[in-house]
Amino acid sequence: MKLFSWLYARVMQWSRHRHAPWYLGCMSFAESSFFPIPPDVMLAPMCLANPHKAWRLAWITTITSVLGGVFGYAIGVLAFDTIAPWLQEQPRYWSSYQTALEWFGTWGVLAVFVAGFSPIPYKVFTIAAGVLSMALVPFILASILGRGARFFLVAGLMRWGGARMEAQLHVYVDRLGWATVGLVVVGAALYMLL
Repeated sequence: MKLFSWLYARVMQWSRHRHAPWYLGCMSFAESSFFPIPPDVMLAPMCLANPHKAWRLAWITTITSVLGGVFGYAIGVLAFDTIAPWLQEQPRYWSSYQTALEWFGTWGVLAVFVAGFSPIPYKVFTIAAGVLSMALVPFILASILGRGARFFLVAGLMRWGGARMEAQLHVYVDRLGWATVGLVVVGAALYMLL
């Protein structure tokens, strides 16, 4: 069944859309403060579809992500009491928030860098930084370094792969897609059994 190759072709088509950089910027901003999907899912195919624009796209993603992080910081400073009940109802985000508080206590501003680079929900760290009234300039610098390192790494890998990688992915995307689905099903079954 060729479900994934059709989806892959659609994503690559959307990645070449003339407004795609705007959508990427909006998604990057939103993900840093409240949106659950990381911008890498847009950045990677856009860089693959347009390898000559990879560095520009990485800059767009980094800058808008840091601006979104500042918005998340403002949420922490001004509106945490309003969102705290919602966060507590979301076990993943609440535990990440608790982790963020521990990391800030242990590592200070370095925690922002680690969260910016890793798959840990960065938005939770931006909000926690605001709650703790972390100094804004170090917060912004750590965010630029962490987010920039992550997005430039993704862009660089996709730029390096370019058209060659795009063609290879098109050939194997259905196998990779169904293998991923299979792994998720097996993982969910194991999780439920344990």
